[in-house]
Amino acid sequence: MKKIKLTAILLIVFSVSLIAQNKMDALRYSQITFGGTARYMGTGGAFGALGADFSTLSVNPAGIGLYKSSEFSFTPSIYINKTESNFYNGLGEDIKYNFNFSNIGIVMNFETNKKDDGWKNIQFGFGINRLGNFNNRTVITGNNPQSSLMDDYLIKAWGNEYDALDPFDTELAWNTWLIDTMGGSNKYTSPVPAGGINQSKEISTSGSMNEFVITLGGNYSDRLYIAGTIGIPYINYKEHSLYTEKDIADTISDFNKFNVNDELETSGTGFNAKFGLIFRATDWVRIGAAVHSPTFFTLNDNYSREIKSYFDNGQTYTSSSPNGEYEYELTTPMRIIGSIAFIIGKYGLISADYEYIDYADARFHNSDKYSSSFSFFEVNNDIINTYNTQQNIRIGGELNLSPFKIRGGYALYGSPFKSGLNDFERTSYTFGLGLREKNYFIDFAYVYTESSEDYYLYSSVGSAATLKNISNNFLLTLGVRF
Repeated sequence: MKKIKLTAILLIVFSVSLIAQNKMDALRYSQITFGGTARYMGTGGAFGALGADFSTLSVNPAGIGLYKSSEFSFTPSIYINKTESNFYNGLGEDIKYNFNFSNIGIVMNFETNKKDDGWKNIQFGFGINRLGNFNNRTVITGNNPQSSLMDDYLIKAWGNEYDALDPFDTELAWNTWLIDTMGGSNKYTSPVPAGGINQSKEISTSGSMNEFVITLGGNYSDRLYIAGTIGIPYINYKEHSLYTEKDIADTISDFNKFNVNDELETSGTGFNAKFGLIFRATDWVRIGAAVHSPTFFTLNDNYSREIKSYFDNGQTYTSSSPNGEYEYELTTPMRIIGSIAFIIGKYGLISADYEYIDYADARFHNSDKYSSSFSFFEVNNDIINTYNTQQNIRIGGELNLSPFKIRGGYALYGSPFKSGLNDFERTSYTFGLGLREKNYFIDFAYVYTESSEDYYLYSSVGSAATLKNISNNFLLTLGVRF
């Protein structure tokens, strides 16, 4: 039995209710896609033992030690992402375009000693590298014979009085007649059946994760190169989604459709430290190693939801959540990177990077602002049970046709999910061209990346769609030496 409810709720209660942080949020901000200059991207990001490229300040800081002159570079980029979906044989597809700057930075080189032994150069660099691109559009559609979103809402509402429902989901469904009490009890029913209905979801995301880096390094006897980076990553992520369930066949009495409109915006900054070295074993072999500390983020979510229902009798109901805000902390895992490069005289080079990371180490915590508002125990436990170690491999090469360069590369980012849970392995193929003169350089790169994943519209059985993501990234680096 439905009654009109007018309840004043404190803002802090709103904040607690909106908590939406989950394991996928942790993964989104823990995964780093290789980004930066066109030379770095054109060789598959395998630059951990090569150096003398600004991108390495975010990978192996010791790369700064191989600079013999000062340099400024910046990289405009065009990013095109296409997502294909399959949901109960219903096919969807959409594309999103994005223009951005993949890097901008400066390295200052100071010569300290012209002798054969000792510290010969000290370098200082600062600037920005792009670590992640969140621009994407996804369309999912299909006829689900097994479940409805209202199944989740009924489970959550069951046993609660109507005036104690969640203002961000079950209360909205109750206000729009999508769930109702059974005879005035704390048990609920819904006019939407568990299956046999058309479901669709449109998702549009935007934003990026970039890192401001400050690096200090040195060159010891042209044999050992060491450096450290202070990284300040910053995140801007926006997501808009429209979820719909509709009685297309008109077989459900009285019910027509409902929409769930979600808005989410996440922003914040973090800090980390990176340490690296490169050892020139011989004139043609270089070995590199780097350690990245965990990144400690302070993030803020702004979130809202609106549900609108439509019935065959022409009646329409709309209910909106409060505007929620919550500040929290996220610690992402540390990384270990090993690298090797072979310099083939004046003809070119071949290099490879191996990266190890354990995504199960990611953790959410309350910020000081909401120190006792919410427990992240279940979310963190879900991270531990869902994710595994990931081993990433990057391989690249460069052919020297002085002053022109031809580059190619391959990168494999393994699945962070434990066996049988999901996939989300990412594969990239890269190509690049370069023109290198004494005082300037121009580099071009193309990166093709594909991945697949299972996307759950909600938690009930039968709500998973298969997504295939294909991205094309075009980059142009312009640089000057001085």
